[in-house]
Amino acid sequence: MGGKSWDEWVEEYSLSHQNRINQITHSIGIPMIVISLVAAVVGLFMKLTVAFYISVGLFLTGWILQFIGHYFEGKPPEFLKDYRFLFVGVRWWFKKNLG
Repeated sequence: MGGKSWDEWVEEYSLSHQNRINQITHSIGIPMIVISLVAAVVGLFMKLTVAFYISVGLFLTGWILQFIGHYFEGKPPEFLKDYRFLFVGVRWWFKKNLG
């Protein structure tokens, strides 16, 4: 990814995620967003309207949590300067929560 290792991306991402509230909101919001994307695909594939609407709610709530966290952090989300940070957030979550 642009000549950087995953560890370098995660380290840079971590610099904008030092505040404890931001870390908590991301630890909850990132999985919500990932689960919502999977649920949306399953809902559309299986024509489950309720699953699709639930996934939209999870997606929006997850992103709201991200922005609340960045409010407390006092820094904008990293993806605003480079879209690739949208993918780094999931890797950061795994490293932070699963080692």
